[in-house]
Amino acid sequence: MRPAVLSATVERWPIAGDFTISRGSRTEAVVVVVEARRDGVAGRGECVPYARYGETVDGTIAAIERIGSIASRDALALALSPGAARNAIDCALWDLEAKQAGRRAWELAGLGPYQPPLTCYTLSLNTPGVMAGRAREAHHHALLKIKLGGGTLDADRMRAIRAARPDARLVADANEAWHPDELEHLLAVAAEARFELIEQPLPAGDDGALATVQRRVPICADESAHTIDGLAALRDRYDAVNIKLDKTGGLTGALAMSAEAKRLGFKIMVGCMLATSLAMAPATLVAQSADWADLDGPLLLAKDRPHGLMYPGSRVRAPTPELWG
Repeated sequence: MRPAVLSATVERWPIAGDFTISRGSRTEAVVVVVEARRDGVAGRGECVPYARYGETVDGTIAAIERIGSIASRDALALALSPGAARNAIDCALWDLEAKQAGRRAWELAGLGPYQPPLTCYTLSLNTPGVMAGRAREAHHHALLKIKLGGGTLDADRMRAIRAARPDARLVADANEAWHPDELEHLLAVAAEARFELIEQPLPAGDDGALATVQRRVPICADESAHTIDGLAALRDRYDAVNIKLDKTGGLTGALAMSAEAKRLGFKIMVGCMLATSLAMAPATLVAQSADWADLDGPLLLAKDRPHGLMYPGSRVRAPTPELWG
């Protein structure tokens, strides 16, 4: 098989308002789009270089340009470490293969008929009152993901949002902002407010307290879990793992990580960076067997790309071939 020729471009997509987590705020999503072209057919993939993991847009573009062309996803796994650059190339190769075969990507992956997963809708970090108001405004979303920031206000945030949306399913993401001294109290409040999951409460590498505290709400690893390697070592501290294609290096790695995580007894969340439907589409395949999906990136943007995903009732419809796969 002839190698696919790669090219990469940077795109900027304005966010609807701003997006705030414990580490700061943003007003736009900066993504890298890869095109893999072979025999007149092109496949596309999208990634988000993430500074938290030491990635930059320039570094990601340089890594893709160094590869230049690649024959297969197996060859890619040998050429690049997991991360944003490998993700965009891997997903572009899946898209290319699907288009050249005239089949859908989930068929090529050996999955059953596509089932639209229910996605979280994320509430950006703010004061308890503002977040409660936004929870009420999001009344048509059945599953909300709440960004938390640490400290005493997090208890108020969880209680206020539950009071505003007694009907909703709730999960929370602390983005490493909690301190071990407040862990038991905040987990108790989360249980009281009927949260289903707390994501990455403590900093990665300093999360040992999770092994000794009573986990009254299941705890999900995000920054502590990147690839299939090291999953087994997390079992004493975490009940679930958040699989993101930008961490695993693409759909290929994400599917492998999902299978291994299930074998080890973890529940699965499939997550995303802030990006367009092109980045979400491959992740919907991993979400086919996940316990939670957090694939709302396009819903948080001022606009999405053409042929974007549709979200009726917060269910993510299958991507069209014009978008991906």
